[in-house]
Amino acid sequence: MQQLQLPDGLQLPELAGTHVLAFVLVLARVGPLFVLAPVLSSSILIARAKFLAAAAFAVALAPIAARSYAIPQDPIGFAGALVQEIGVGIAFALALGVLLAAVQAGASLLDTLVGFSFGALVDPLTGVQAAVLGQIYTMFALMIFVLMNGVELMVTGLAKSYELVPLGTFPTAGALGRLALDACATVPIMALELIGPVMIAVVLADGAFGLMARAVPQMNVFVIGLPVKVIVAFALVAASLPFVGTHLEDGFQEQLVRGLQALAGG
Repeated sequence: MQQLQLPDGLQLPELAGTHVLAFVLVLARVGPLFVLAPVLSSSILIARAKFLAAAAFAVALAPIAARSYAIPQDPIGFAGALVQEIGVGIAFALALGVLLAAVQAGASLLDTLVGFSFGALVDPLTGVQAAVLGQIYTMFALMIFVLMNGVELMVTGLAKSYELVPLGTFPTAGALGRLALDACATVPIMALELIGPVMIAVVLADGAFGLMARAVPQMNVFVIGLPVKVIVAFALVAASLPFVGTHLEDGFQEQLVRGLQALAGG
């Protein structure tokens, strides 16, 4: 039987310890995806499943990440590298989480206009209050991410991030600032793009019923108008979902590229 031969001066505990430290550093960059990124951050996934998935991603990416990096052996150096990796992971996950935040913001605005916000329920996918349309748009967005292999794209982008921001390096403050500002500007713009047709139709319906209330004061516009707005909203939501799916797919890929460009300082 052939015995395992180690290089001279390299002991097995030292080799194993280096791999463990590399695994922990990669896990620090992977972890924020399970807090901010679409699908992976869903509360429907139990904590144990999230940890096992994050550990599996870290095991797969650790050889790539630590290929040309000397893992710090002193506690202070390792702690600094760990903080850097957490920061890079948060920045990358933030760029991806913007899309789901835009979906939730747009759906919440639409629920308010239609009147569904009066009966808000707790969304099991996000763990926050969401009315009917909010749950529809959130579940539809998560379905689109799954069908387009969004998790695979996120892991591929994370692997690419080690070429742009290797272990032991950190993006510039200007790049992170531009990423944060871009995220703040993207959420309202994309939210309006997703719900624009439905919102315009609901506002026009409100205007029409306002004119009817002035012309026919004895008509109970509230009782008649609410069901009509609901019907109009559901009809246009059903008609616009295919276009919303295409926009979500393009937006996800665009945000993935933006996140990588921000990490690279572009």
